[in-house]
Amino acid sequence: MLLEIDGKIVPNYAATMVSFDEGDVVKGKVVRIDKDEVLVDIGYKSEGVIPSTELSIRKSVDPADEVEQGEEIDALVLTKEDSEGRLILSKKRARFEKAWRRIEASAESGEPVEGSVIEVVKGGLILDLGVRGFLPASLVDIRRVHNLDEFLGQTLECKVIELNRSRNNVVLSRRAVLEEERKEVREQILDRLQPGQVVEGKISNIVDFGAFVDLDGIDGLIHISELSWSHVNHPSEVVSIGDTVRIKVLDIDRDRQRISLGLKQTQEDPWQRVINTHRSGDVLEGTVTKVVAFGAFVEILPGVEGLVHISELADHHVESPSEVVEPNSTLNVKILEIDEERRRLSLSIKRVEGQNMPMGDLSAQIASAEGSESSDDEASEADAEEPEAVAEEPAAEVEESDAPES
Repeated sequence: MLLEIDGKIVPNYAATMVSFDEGDVVKGKVVRIDKDEVLVDIGYKSEGVIPSTELSIRKSVDPADEVEQGEEIDALVLTKEDSEGRLILSKKRARFEKAWRRIEASAESGEPVEGSVIEVVKGGLILDLGVRGFLPASLVDIRRVHNLDEFLGQTLECKVIELNRSRNNVVLSRRAVLEEERKEVREQILDRLQPGQVVEGKISNIVDFGAFVDLDGIDGLIHISELSWSHVNHPSEVVSIGDTVRIKVLDIDRDRQRISLGLKQTQEDPWQRVINTHRSGDVLEGTVTKVVAFGAFVEILPGVEGLVHISELADHHVESPSEVVEPNSTLNVKILEIDEERRRLSLSIKRVEGQNMPMGDLSAQIASAEGSESSDDEASEADAEEPEAVAEEPAAEVEESDAPES
């Protein structure tokens, strides 16, 4: 547009300038990039200045990493004219306003938002959503993440679970997205699995009561009692995290999406060896695994224990099984009975001929020692009485010599 001034036709620059107020978001083109600021042409009488601190929510950024020469960007007007007459703009605040509108819409609809991980902080990650979004460590993945640093620079899809505009607070959950994605996969796996099937999986976690197995998208539990035919004090004695194992599906609770698994069922049942190869009357070598008040348990095969009742420990009376046997000692036992249905073995030590007891039949030694002490006491008492009888004879002789003659 042209304007006539003093009879001369000159361009009307004022008519070409954009009209805006502080707080407005304007568009402009990057015309220069310096180390601490960026100049932007927004069609105003002077170029706008974006300080490096107003370029991004990231800390200590290089302006050249945030914008390019000639790039068109949105900027929020902070000050139309500062003390030096400059127009001050903010790129990060313009992005912030847009981001809030997008985040609020996502929180309302339940749709996920995307952001890149820019910081690892105590307790989680910071994502750049245009605003700083906090992703707690417990919600980064379905399973616990041990090293959060591996997520730096990654773009993650998360759901907004908490939003507070007044405090600029956005809390996110990636776990919610992953669980939703895997829900369909879990249902497909549950439909495919049937009790009795033998499948392969990887040990994903170990707890006191058992081990969890990842079945390509859903976890099943091997209870500690289903890990081995032998007694297990802790699951870590049998499996380690990361192990690939063949397991049998024992039960499926489809409503609660829980799968019970067994590891020992894929291994030979040692009881079958007992049933197939041994009979009552057989003598076997075994190891004492536990001594209790009513007897001792002896392992005759890996995973197979039998009970030697206290009455079958020795030919003589036994007050306490620990008088005769001790844990980890090796000895021979005779099979008295095999209860196939209850999976129980009755054993005997005293019925094995030529048994060499590991504790040397301590109770018999004690009884023998007590008998010896009793004999010694009786002999001592007899010896003590004899001198008294001898001492009376001289006294009688004296009385006869002192008597008067008749």
